[in-house]
Amino acid sequence: MSKFTARNFELPLGKKTYIMGILNITPDSFSDGGRYFDLDLAIKHIDEMINDGVDIIDIGAMSTRPNSKRIDEDEEISRLVPVFEYLREKSYFEKYPISVDTFNVKTARVSLEYGAAIINDVSGEINNDMLNLIREYNAGYIFMHARGLAENIPDYPLGVVADVDKFFEQAISAADNVGLKRTQICLDPGLGFGKNTAENMQVLNAGKQLKREDIAYLVALSRKRFIGDISKIAEPEKRDEYSIVASLMGGGDMIRVHDVKNAVRIAKIFDDLRYYNG
Repeated sequence: MSKFTARNFELPLGKKTYIMGILNITPDSFSDGGRYFDLDLAIKHIDEMINDGVDIIDIGAMSTRPNSKRIDEDEEISRLVPVFEYLREKSYFEKYPISVDTFNVKTARVSLEYGAAIINDVSGEINNDMLNLIREYNAGYIFMHARGLAENIPDYPLGVVADVDKFFEQAISAADNVGLKRTQICLDPGLGFGKNTAENMQVLNAGKQLKREDIAYLVALSRKRFIGDISKIAEPEKRDEYSIVASLMGGGDMIRVHDVKNAVRIAKIFDDLRYYNG
């Protein structure tokens, strides 16, 4: 059976949808910027997600929303370390796959040294230094397709689905070339990154085409602008149910969400139907 592996963690694929809960320790993320920038609130949110049944916790310290301020690696690390110290104190690194949302190799190394199991790289680039680091720690790694920010959407001469598919082939080849096992990688089509609403929906509906049988697939669209366009819900924090259903519709082995409690509940219903075999 296919699986996703990240250090000492093994997540069998094809049995359930794994819920990846979001913790943004940033002052400027698009939907919850500043809410968990305070350490006590970040800690409280971690514990709430665990109590709600989260499978993976994804921690980001730099916003990737359009026009957000870029910070250097040292500032990114300084935001992460207090949270890492709490995770270490509670032995959460050993109990849960902790993912860190970063494209900086230095930040990734510090994260892995603390005990993170997964690096979630939203750069849309193939970085051999990062891949070699992943191999060194036997960690999990998420490749995400991205060709630009929301206000600078590129052309896709062959179509957006074909472009995502081509990137996935390049990513898999790069991982193979540095000696990563295919169980260590996860593919993310990058919904909301460099795609308009119609293109996002094309990619979302192409999950069966884009998924590889032996490689994990992540759908990460929680509260994204295109969900607001479709739902006509202006406030990002009110888009959670739409986001969860759309994520499940996309066929991910994992879905990345803000609302863990409802995601666990709805995914259980979906999985009972999706994986029923008599």
